[in-house]
Amino acid sequence: MTRPDASAAGRRATGRWLVLAALWAVYFSFGAVATSLAPLLPLVAEEIGSDNARMGLILGAWPLVYLFAAVPAGLLLDVVGGRLALCLAGLLIGASGIGRALADTEAAMFLAVAVLGLGGPLVSIGAPKLIAALFSGARRGLALGINLTGPALGSSFSLALSHGVLLPMTGDWRLVLALYGGLGVASGLLWFLVAHPSRLPEREPPAGRGDEAPGADGLRAVLGQNAVRLVLLMAVAIFFLNHAMNNWLPEILRAGGLAPGPAGFLAAVPTLVGIAGALLIPGLASSARRLKVLMGLSLGALLGSLLLQGAALVTLVPALVLLGLCRGALVPVATLALLEARGVAARRHGMVIGLFFAAGELGGVLGPVTLGVLARRTGDFATGTATLALVAAGLVALTALLAREERGRRSAPEVEPLA
Repeated sequence: MTRPDASAAGRRATGRWLVLAALWAVYFSFGAVATSLAPLLPLVAEEIGSDNARMGLILGAWPLVYLFAAVPAGLLLDVVGGRLALCLAGLLIGASGIGRALADTEAAMFLAVAVLGLGGPLVSIGAPKLIAALFSGARRGLALGINLTGPALGSSFSLALSHGVLLPMTGDWRLVLALYGGLGVASGLLWFLVAHPSRLPEREPPAGRGDEAPGADGLRAVLGQNAVRLVLLMAVAIFFLNHAMNNWLPEILRAGGLAPGPAGFLAAVPTLVGIAGALLIPGLASSARRLKVLMGLSLGALLGSLLLQGAALVTLVPALVLLGLCRGALVPVATLALLEARGVAARRHGMVIGLFFAAGELGGVLGPVTLGVLARRTGDFATGTATLALVAAGLVALTALLAREERGRRSAPEVEPLA
């Protein structure tokens, strides 16, 4: 007779890929809703009486909320578990999409976009946590890679099909956004049905008040490390580039002379290429080569941003491919560099990853807002794309400083990681 605990373990083993598929669906809907406004910006702005500068503020609403919601989201995951938390994430993602469809003022649209910042952290924190508990060894890396394709494909779907396919089919941009909202709600409900407790890892008890709690002293100690501060600044630059491109690329391409349909399809190229970058490049970034890979990605982002200045397809296509490869790989490789920074002990990893995403979402707010303000003041996106190149140049400089810090680390006596 099979013991109940062995039977439960067997169900978890056979059902984990189904759980991963449901988790992927939630992440896909997040990516689709996050970029759903970008291909429809002119129509939306005209109807709600907005301009590029104020639409930039609206597009930056959810990263702004994400900044403050990340830590509470992690605590909520610990308290209620992945099944309820990820279901709530899907419902919040859906609420953001449906709210966008119903918004008739700038304030209403800002609030609708901001709701996504409540669901986003539940997915981005909950997904790797669940995958790490469900998978081990090489399958863990494979599962993480598969999971990362969710938001990328969702974003590509939204950018490529919203204007050229879904808008002609529905005849109304509000119906397009409502479809994305319905997708979010459906993904949350699907997750709840699939993620039966027998398929999920058992809940861990909350951390105690002793060594497990990072505390303010641990936070100050981690932030006192030069390498940590450099990588956090890099996170701001990386997310600045990513969010600015996610939200404004269709408009940048349209301003360069492309029709809305082709602009939407081309805007999906970096996200699609980024899937390959996220799956392939981090595996090449071993400890010995990590900073070289990071420098190569930073230089690629700079070159892609410079090529984006041209309006001809002969420069646009290489620019979009380069930016996609770098955008897909920069976050995981920079995260690895942070985890191996001097003086960061393994039990501080959760804290430093939280700091990384918090710093990154600051750039996620600044990117769309900056490009929107510059577009309103100048009447085009030339200054905005030049700003992207300037930020990419700053990323190259930060990577060079990090490499110098790493060389100093190797030549200095080894120190005990911070407790």
